[in-house]
Amino acid sequence: MPYPYAIYDVFTQTPLAGNPLAVVFDAQGLSDEVMQAITCEFNLSETVFVLPPEKAGNSARIRIFTPAHELPFAGHPTVGTAVALAERMQPGPNLAMVLEENIGPVSCNVQANGQAAAFARFELPRLAESVPAPLNVQGLAGALGLVPAQVGFDDHQIGVWSAGVPFLMVPVNSMNAVNQLQFDAKAWMQAAPLVEGRTVSAYVYCRGGVSAQAHFHARAFVPGMGLNEDPATGSAVAAMTGALYAAQAWTDGTHALLIEQGFAMGRPSQIHLDITVAQRVLKSASIGGFAVRIADGTLAL
Repeated sequence: MPYPYAIYDVFTQTPLAGNPLAVVFDAQGLSDEVMQAITCEFNLSETVFVLPPEKAGNSARIRIFTPAHELPFAGHPTVGTAVALAERMQPGPNLAMVLEENIGPVSCNVQANGQAAAFARFELPRLAESVPAPLNVQGLAGALGLVPAQVGFDDHQIGVWSAGVPFLMVPVNSMNAVNQLQFDAKAWMQAAPLVEGRTVSAYVYCRGGVSAQAHFHARAFVPGMGLNEDPATGSAVAAMTGALYAAQAWTDGTHALLIEQGFAMGRPSQIHLDITVAQRVLKSASIGGFAVRIADGTLAL
């Protein structure tokens, strides 16, 4: 049976940059095992399978797989799938939709301007929470090719946060340190804590960026997901909102931040993060980015 698919580069307006994503449409009838096998066949960081919605009025049910396992939620698959569905629907320049993910319903908005890339933004389905975990800072720093003195800056401290997928936030004191990371997957698997039964992934960040508009520059190392480094990680930025909120005093209102990632891989990515604070409390957050289609075809299964 044929299954149409498309490949998008996400968190970029430029083909062959950002984070690639495969989206398989009309995936009803595919078993979990076949979905996992297709994901391994594409060999991208994530593959999305689009199914009919379970609730009337929603746009689609989607399932997100890495080469290692299924995820409850992820950022670049949400952005890329929203853009892909908007292109198939062709409703006009703006489209609101709800995607049913394993974490729950995710509200999205897609803005198309007639250009090759469209912009999608989604509301975090769950606010980030701190996850207690024992941390061997010396071992973790060593697995990244750092020394403990390079970990942390201002009030930003190492710690595990999750907005659906847990990440170990590792703030470092310079962009030079981020660029010179030497990740040792074996050492990381030994030093990093287990969270929800899996070795937690690393999200390393510092202030600044290559772009003058960037607020933070980051790299993600995700050996437990079946790959080493990830070029753009929306679920990590979702978790990062908790670390950012905890590290500094926020005035009421919506704060727009730009996070860079993927530069060390030759896949520059830009992730737009909005954090809304009311009465000094984090109320909501949203993540957005561009996505551009670079290929489409049919799976002959």
